[in-house]
Amino acid sequence: MPHETQLYEDIPTSRWPIVYSTDYNITFIGLEKLHPFDSGKWGKIINFLRDEKLITDDTIVTAKEATEDDLLVVHTRRYINKLKWSFVVATITEIPPLVLLPNFLVQRRVLKPLRTQTGGTIMAGKLAIERGWAINVGGGFHHCSSDKGGGFCAYADITLAIKFLFERVEGVSKATIIDLDAHQGNGHARDFMDDKRVYIMDMFNRHIYPGDTFAKRAIKRRIELDWGTEDKEYLEKVETHVKGALNEITPDVIIYNAGTDILDGDPLGGLSISPQGIIKRDEIVFSIARSRSIPILMVTSGGYQKRTARIIADSILNLHNLGLISNSLKNEPRI
Repeated sequence: MPHETQLYEDIPTSRWPIVYSTDYNITFIGLEKLHPFDSGKWGKIINFLRDEKLITDDTIVTAKEATEDDLLVVHTRRYINKLKWSFVVATITEIPPLVLLPNFLVQRRVLKPLRTQTGGTIMAGKLAIERGWAINVGGGFHHCSSDKGGGFCAYADITLAIKFLFERVEGVSKATIIDLDAHQGNGHARDFMDDKRVYIMDMFNRHIYPGDTFAKRAIKRRIELDWGTEDKEYLEKVETHVKGALNEITPDVIIYNAGTDILDGDPLGGLSISPQGIIKRDEIVFSIARSRSIPILMVTSGGYQKRTARIIADSILNLHNLGLISNSLKNEPRI
């Protein structure tokens, strides 16, 4: 029997399947500024959506922190215990000064936000099945596997969301991961290496981190991009390969890792996609999923520039304006 969890409690239908908590944001005596990641971007996305009158605090879903029992659905106890060492967390998050801090502070100020985002992804998985779509404003820690973290990813939220669905939701036995972050998603690939229930499509810059050759064996549809790939080529490949992936297998749910580190000028992504290109990318993925009535869960993943939050908010607003998302049960899109 699955363990008891707060993450699968019923959510009132008056709330949008948009998941967030103020606990997502990492603010800690300036240490967060030592990583290029905008560690407050999640709150900024919500503020933009609130300013545009799409949501209020009462109409979104508040994420809950994943407990140790929740995490152990995927993670080994050995790995969870390793996170009790500050130097391990410093290595995973790429913030070296964390080595000097007592672990209780690291747990509270760094790992709790990441556990809360992980809980948000698991909650959004259930919501996607119920409503046809869901967005976790955080999450997308695609470099973390059951026994190893890295690349700012301490918990395997994508793997967890899928495993929870397989264990707890009747009729969900096949999942497709569409990973469009600029980096190869090696964590979920390692977790689902020999699992035929999970189909992975991954499009990434071939020249950058993590270069995980072993994990590439798990990717059913691999599209490797070169430095400086621009909108036209990129969007054509997105449309062709998302359709191709879903033609190969019709899943019960899509996990869409919508990293914005593909943005032109990103210090780590190395691609040259415009803000309009990112908005169009998300539109293409949602249009295809919704036209085929396949539930879709979107997570925001990487994105290392200050303007990223505005672009994600604009993309969500665009999805709403096109009728691809709305606050009704399993709504059909207008287009």
